[in-house]
Amino acid sequence: MSYTAAKSRPTYTFDADLEMKETGLIAADAAWTVASAARVIDAGTGRFEAKCVIDVSAIEIASGDERYTILIQGSSSASFASDIVILAALPLGDGSTIGTAFGSSGVDVDDAVGRYVLPFTNERNNLYYRYLRGWTDVAGAIATGINFTAFLVKE
Repeated sequence: MSYTAAKSRPTYTFDADLEMKETGLIAADAAWTVASAARVIDAGTGRFEAKCVIDVSAIEIASGDERYTILIQGSSSASFASDIVILAALPLGDGSTIGTAFGSSGVDVDDAVGRYVLPFTNERNNLYYRYLRGWTDVAGAIATGINFTAFLVKE
């Protein structure tokens, strides 16, 4: 196997106002929460460019069919009652399961605990989505699930 290691691990300043998810296990499809409440970030009316920093502390892949798709969603509704789009997606879990889910793409590397960075913007098809939230789509035989924290860093 051949790969190129990252030169150095970047650091990010944590801003509590941009916290998307506090620590907590996810074993089924769910919106992200902070202090047990659904977390929605108001990005304002213009273009918002950011990175979602995801620190995974546990990820179950024991059955060999687990897939956790980390989504950044946008909406024009603060309650996410309608007009919801996916702005970015990061599949994590069993590599072969991810490969199969994405059209036999050849992915075969299992994911592990660590830091993942998901860049995104609130613009899609020339529209700005003011409200942002995180969502985890869970698939497979899940016993424990995935545990992570997440926060945004503006570009």
